[in-house]
Amino acid sequence: MTVYTVTRRTASWYGDQIGILILDAAYPCVPGNVGNATTYDFPVRFQEVRGASIDRLLNQRDPALKEVFIEAAVELQNRGVKAITGACGFMAYFQKEVADAVEIPVFLSSLMQIPFMHAISGGTVGVITANASRLTPRHFESSNISSIIPLAVAGMEDQKEFREAILEEKGTLDSDAIEREVTEVARRLVADNPEVRSILLECSDLPPYAHAVQKATGRPVFDFVTMINYVAQTVARRPYVGSM
Repeated sequence: MTVYTVTRRTASWYGDQIGILILDAAYPCVPGNVGNATTYDFPVRFQEVRGASIDRLLNQRDPALKEVFIEAAVELQNRGVKAITGACGFMAYFQKEVADAVEIPVFLSSLMQIPFMHAISGGTVGVITANASRLTPRHFESSNISSIIPLAVAGMEDQKEFREAILEEKGTLDSDAIEREVTEVARRLVADNPEVRSILLECSDLPPYAHAVQKATGRPVFDFVTMINYVAQTVARRPYVGSM
């Protein structure tokens, strides 16, 4: 008989390996979005960061958010998750503070993949972000991205459906329209920067369109989901089963 032991008195259930900090926002999270549980082949646990609106995080970069991010991360740790990620690449702003506050791995931003992308593909790393004008040096520094890595950044803030559906939270989302928008942004990014060898979709709302971006550009495409899947395998290793 296998005997199991309580690991945390604060954990009332088990099996949620990845905890996801999610913004206090309201718009449809379609399959493939970080905020949709059916995106994953393993159980995840969401924790809303109360008061962390898109405006306060992206536009204001409100330092007061640090405390609610830490509070939410500690709650996830207490509930037994093995690692904590985010549902917005701009959460990189609080990467160090949250990582210092808990005892489990923290990887809040998809931007953290950039050094790996550059190492394996070389050239310039293309980044498609929710709002290029709001992406600051601190976001890159907090993600341990060296200034010597060449980057080409394009934003989605001027794309009508993306802006209205996500940045302005109008309440509806035309997924086909956003696919067309991000694909066009990706084509233009590569046309303007032919040295781009790989593409990162920074925004947690863009993974549903990764296949379309790859088809349009022919480049390897990374996003939040590639990062989350990678880390999930490291914190919940499984035995190999096969034959010889």
